Amino acid sequence: MKSIKRTQRITSLVILLFILGMAVLVFKLVHESSFYMMNSDKHELGFVYDRTGDVLFDGTGEGSYPDNYFLDVGNIIGDDSGQMNNTLVANNIEKLNNYSFSNGLIQDGGKAAIYTTLDHAANRAVYNAFGYQDGCVCAYNYKTGEMLVCASIPSLDVTKGYDNIGSFRPGTLLSKPMSGTVPGSTQKVSTVITALEIMGSSNLYAKSYNCSGKYINRTGDSIDCHNIYGHGTQNIQEAFENSCNPFFAQLIEDDEMPLDRVMKQYEKMGYVLNGGEPQFYEIDGIQCATASTTLEDKYQFKTQWGCIGQGDTLVSPMQLMMWESAIANESGKMTMPYFIDHVTDVKGHIRDKAKTRYSDKLFSESTASAAKQILLTNGADKYSYSIVGYNVGVKSGTAQVDEGAHENSLLVGFVDDPSFPIAFCILIENKDSGYLTTEQVAQVLLDNLKNNN
Repeated sequence: MKSIKRTQRITSLVILLFILGMAVLVFKLVHESSFYMMNSDKHELGFVYDRTGDVLFDGTGEGSYPDNYFLDVGNIIGDDSGQMNNTLVANNIEKLNNYSFSNGLIQDGGKAAIYTTLDHAANRAVYNAFGYQDGCVCAYNYKTGEMLVCASIPSLDVTKGYDNIGSFRPGTLLSKPMSGTVPGSTQKVSTVITALEIMGSSNLYAKSYNCSGKYINRTGDSIDCHNIYGHGTQNIQEAFENSCNPFFAQLIEDDEMPLDRVMKQYEKMGYVLNGGEPQFYEIDGIQCATASTTLEDKYQFKTQWGCIGQGDTLVSPMQLMMWESAIANESGKMTMPYFIDHVTDVKGHIRDKAKTRYSDKLFSESTASAAKQILLTNGADKYSYSIVGYNVGVKSGTAQVDEGAHENSLLVGFVDDPSFPIAFCILIENKDSGYLTTEQVAQVLLDNLKNNN
C-alpha cells in the first residue's frame, strides 16, 4: 500500500514538473520569439515615418522611391546593416519588429512603426542649401522638445548600400550634430551665462574693458581680436555683438569672477572639465557628446581661450541648441529633445508616446532673461537684414580647426515667437571654400519650417 502511494506521489510530481516546464517553454516562446526572429535572416522590419507620414526608412526595402530620397536623413535614421551604430534604427530596432508569437510574421511592412517628429521636407531643403559644402543643422521646438531638423552633410541614401564605402566623403556615416566640435565664439553664450550667474546683470553691465586689437593678459600671453584696430571701450552688449576676444579675456580675469565659481557653473551646464571622463546625453538611444573644456588658471591663455571657444573646447551642435531653449524659455532648464513621437506595435496599438521633459536647472530665471535680451538685441542689431521675417536671438562664431588650417562658421539662436518656438544650431565647415553663410541657411531653415507648420 505504501509503495502504491509513493508511486502516486512521484507520478504527480513528474506531471507537475512537466506542466511547469511546458508553462516556462510557452512563456519563453511568447516573450522571446520576437528576439530570435529579429536575429534571424528572415526578419521583417516596419517603417519609420516623418511627422507628415513621409517614409524615412523602409523596413522591407521593397518600396519605390525617387533617387536619393533618403539622402538627407541617412546618417541620423540609419538602417539595420550594422554600418552605423549611433542612429535611430540601430538603437530602436526592436520597436520595428514585425513578428509576434500570436500573429507570426507580418508582411508588407506590417503595423510596427516608428513615427518621428522630423520634418522631411525641411530637412531636405536645408541639406540642399549646403550644395557642395559640408556641415550640419539641428533645430527643434524649444517648448516641446520635438526634433524637426537633423541634417548632416555629407550623408547617404541607405537604399544604395555600402559597396563603395571606400569612396565616401569623410563624415558620411556620422551625424555631426551629435559630435563635439570647436564652438568658436558661440562659446561666449556660456561665458555670458556664467558671468551673469556670478556677478548678476547690473554688475555685469557696469563692467567695461578696452580693446585695442589685442590684449596681453596677466601672464604675458596675447589674446588677439578679429578687428586689428580694436573696438575701444565696450560694455557686455557691445562686446557680445562685436564678438570681442580681448573683452572676454579681461572678463575672465576680473576679480569678481573666481575660477572655482566659473568651473562650478560650467559643470552645471554639462561641461566635462580638465580632461575628465567624456559624458553623453541619450536621445532615443542615440548618444550625443557633452561639452568639454580646460579651466585651470584664469590668468593663462589656455583657460581664457577655452572660454572664448577655442583651445580644448568642444561642444556638440545639439547641446549648443539645447542651451538656447533654457534661455528662450527663460527657465534656465533645457527642453530635452526627442525624435520619436510614438511607436505602433504589430497590432497597430500606439506605444511609447513621447512627453516633454526638462533638464535640471542650469542657471537662474533672471540669468536666462538677461541672456535672452543680450541675444535678441544682437539679433535685432546685426541680423535683421540677413534673417528676414523673424525676431531672432543669435550668436555667431568662427572656429579655427585643423591647427588653424581651416575655419568653420557657426550660428546658434532661437525665434522669439510663442507660435513658432524654434531653437537651432548651424555649422558650415571650411567656410571659405564657398559663398554659403549661416544666415542664408537659417533663412532656408526657418522659412521651410514655417511653411510646413
